[in-house]
Amino acid sequence: MGSLHRASKTLKSLRHQLLLQATQQFDSSSRLSGSSDYRLLLARALCSHPRQNAKEAVDLTQYPPERIRNFSIIAHVDHGKSTLADRLLELTGTIKRGHGQPQYLDKLQVERERGITVKAQTATMFHKGSNEPQPFLLNLIDTPGHVDFSYEVSRSLAACQGALLVVDAAQGVQAQTVANFYLAFESNLTIIPVINKIDQPTADPDRIKDQLKSMFDLEPSDCLLTSAKTGQGLEHVLPAVIERIPPPPGEGSGLLRMLLLDSYYDEYKGVICHVAVVDGMLRKGDKISAAATGQTYDVLDVGFMHPELTQTGVLLTGQVGYVVTGMRSTKEARIGDTLFHAKTIVKPLPGFKAARHMVFSGLFPADGSDFEALNHAIERLTCNDASVSVTKESSTALGLGFRCGFLGLLHMDVFISDLNKEYGTHIISTVPTVPYIFEYSDGRYYL
Repeated sequence: MGSLHRASKTLKSLRHQLLLQATQQFDSSSRLSGSSDYRLLLARALCSHPRQNAKEAVDLTQYPPERIRNFSIIAHVDHGKSTLADRLLELTGTIKRGHGQPQYLDKLQVERERGITVKAQTATMFHKGSNEPQPFLLNLIDTPGHVDFSYEVSRSLAACQGALLVVDAAQGVQAQTVANFYLAFESNLTIIPVINKIDQPTADPDRIKDQLKSMFDLEPSDCLLTSAKTGQGLEHVLPAVIERIPPPPGEGSGLLRMLLLDSYYDEYKGVICHVAVVDGMLRKGDKISAAATGQTYDVLDVGFMHPELTQTGVLLTGQVGYVVTGMRSTKEARIGDTLFHAKTIVKPLPGFKAARHMVFSGLFPADGSDFEALNHAIERLTCNDASVSVTKESSTALGLGFRCGFLGLLHMDVFISDLNKEYGTHIISTVPTVPYIFEYSDGRYYL
């Protein structure tokens, strides 16, 4: 028994040394080498918050709503949202330093090729403050910055009580900074301003503070100064989230009500729904119904994203996670729908605005005989992008095809690029058009 005890102590000591050595290698191999504070902070996080293995059981009953914070990161394009998300995931031990994948939550091929976020991603973190006896459960949602994907932002904010508004210390407030601020403001979210990239030579944090004060009435003293690249100031972000953002409202003992935030199709599990539990509790094996369609499903799997799918068997009030119900198509999972226990009567939750298509284009197969292949490819691709509208169209010159509505030109370009790269389709796309209405003084109007 004595030898086993000594061996156990030796293994623990070795693990501790390896974690500390890993944090000391930044000077030669990491872009974060400029901050000794960040290295020390990361070393403490790795030692006190070991990354949970997907096979380990997580007891979510230890996290009542008052110990939960749901927040999003919003900003203009290339202001450092995804890099900041990476640093927060590392500091909480959710992912390992040196995972070899910058912008960890950007999982789509097009996101990595273009360096932009297209689809909002969720990750659950556990963080214990210095003066807190128990850790907090933090649900982080990284959102796109381009105007074409504002639909993803609106869906993300529906599950949050607060948002980190990230602004570049050199570029300052820009178009999507304003748009995303008002999306969060209209949703009554607590907004924490974060001035990022303060390590840049042209950074001027004082000027940016004045901009935030004059445009959004955000107090300069509330601004957090950070550099996601060097790690400077990151130690203040999560404490600010815990202190300033309120816990999610809801009744733990009430009837189950869940807001359906997103869905995508998995070849092995079928449709995976991302949900926010507003009231009540969901367990594996329950029967749930959808308010929009009236259909009933069995809960086959339930859990959260840590950041990969992690089974928990239960989701409680205020928590954000995923549900597998055996849906065969994402058309059954209507974004903004309310899910509840079967054979109960609940008041549906207020959804959020549906996607508004701004650009339309016709997609036709280069070879008329490939229509079915194109149809299959579009069906598969729209499973993971509910913001695209598709209707069949016939052209005298091009034959059978589809009329597709997009949120903007970049959205259309990304969709067509995915069709070509992922499914090998050869298509002809018509010149994009914008719908408009002529209205005359006598009240008549024409499309």
